[in-house]
Amino acid sequence: MHMPSATAWVIIIIVVLLLFAAPKLPKLARSLGESMRIFKSEMKQMGDDDKKSKPTESGTEEPLEGKVVDPKRGNSAQD
Repeated sequence: MHMPSATAWVIIIIVVLLLFAAPKLPKLARSLGESMRIFKSEMKQMGDDDKKSKPTESGTEEPLEGKVVDPKRGNSAQD
């Protein structure tokens, strides 16, 4: 016996899907589109975050000012 080619299998699968899954196709397409929109927005947000976190012109980020707190006393250790 001769086995169907790959193209024939693809056509058979498409026909079966259209016959048995036709009512679910719009919902599937809608959820796929929504997932793609979310993915694109997250990728854009990641790119924006990278631009914001670039170092300053000197090549290093400016240090933050802070105080060291002694947890036993609850106040600044510099006092």
